[in-house]
Amino acid sequence: MSGEFADEVDRARLRHHGDVEVRAGMVDFAVNVQGSGPPEWLRGRLAARLGELGRYPDAAQERAARVAVAARHGRDPEEVLLLAGAAEGFAMVPRLSPALAAVIHPSFTEPELALREADVPVARVVLAPPYVLEPDLVPDAADLVVVGNPTNPTSVLHPADTIRALRRPGRIVVVDEAFADAVPGEVESVAAESLPDLLVLRSLTKTWALAGLRCGYFLGAPDVLARLNHGRAHWPLGTLQLEAIAATAEPGAVTETRSRAEHIAADRAAMIPRLRELGIEVHEPAHAPFLLVRVPDAELLRKRLADKGIAVRRGDTFPGLDPGHLRLAVRGPADVDRLVAAIREVGL
Repeated sequence: MSGEFADEVDRARLRHHGDVEVRAGMVDFAVNVQGSGPPEWLRGRLAARLGELGRYPDAAQERAARVAVAARHGRDPEEVLLLAGAAEGFAMVPRLSPALAAVIHPSFTEPELALREADVPVARVVLAPPYVLEPDLVPDAADLVVVGNPTNPTSVLHPADTIRALRRPGRIVVVDEAFADAVPGEVESVAAESLPDLLVLRSLTKTWALAGLRCGYFLGAPDVLARLNHGRAHWPLGTLQLEAIAATAEPGAVTETRSRAEHIAADRAAMIPRLRELGIEVHEPAHAPFLLVRVPDAELLRKRLADKGIAVRRGDTFPGLDPGHLRLAVRGPADVDRLVAAIREVGL
C-alpha cells in the first residue's frame, strides 16, 4: 500500500485505454465491451427514433429517462443525473472542488486524469495483491475518494460495508460501478442507497455494447448532482442516448442484464483454468468481465498475439501494476480457443 502523493505522473499513461490496442478484424480481449453491438430489440428502439433527430430532445424525454433509471434502482428521479458516458461523469467530479482527492489503485485511470487536469491535488492509495481495500489507508485529509467496484483491472469486488466505511464527515465517496451490472445479482452495489455523501456512477457501455453512443448516469443527493451539473451545456444528451438509457432501465432489460451477468460468470469460470494450464498467473477472486493476469514478458506476448490478430490490454499503465501484467476481457469458448492456441504457438 502507498498513501503517498503522486505529483509527478505520466499523464499519457493515464490516458491509455484498451481501444488503442485493437485494429479492425482482431479478436478483441483488450476492450471490456460485451459483443459487437447492442441486442436487436435495443437497435430497434433506437432506429425507431431516427426520424426525430431533426428536433431537439425535450425535457419530457429527459425526465422519462430519469424516472426509468430511478425506478430501476429504487431512487427518486431527482437523485439521477444522466451522462454522455461515464467519462463525462469523471470530467464533472472536479466541480466538487475537493481540497484533496484520494484515488484507490490499481483502477481505471480516467478519474485521476480528470482531477489532475483540473489541478486537484491527488493522493494515490495503491493496494498490494490481493488488492483488499482497508478504509484506514485513505488519508484522513481526503475530502473526496474515488473507488471502483468491481475494480478495473483487478476484477476485485469490495464488500459494500467496506465502501460505506470510507465515509467521513465532509467527504464525498465516488463509487465507479461501471461493471456492477455484470456481477450476478449486482451484489455489493450501493446504487440503491440514498446517502448524502455517496455518488455512484453507472455506465451502459459495457454490458449493452453502446461504447459508440456514450450513455451513463450518476446516482446521488440532488444538491451534489446540482454541483456536478452546474455550467453544463444545454442538451447534453441526444435523443438516442436518452432512449437507450430509458430502454435499458426497464424491467425486461434488467432481467436480461441478470442473464448476461450469469453468462459472463460462466465464461469466466471456464476461462481461468485454461489460462492456468498455460502457466499464466490469474488473479482471483475475480468478479468482473475481465481478468488480471501476469506473465514473464507481457510486452513481448502482447506484441506476438497482435501479430496473430489477437488484442490484449497492457496492464502496466494502471498505477500499482508492473510490466508483467495484462488484462484480458472474458470471452466465450470459441475466442478463448483462439487465444489459447495462439499462446501455445508463440510461447510465454
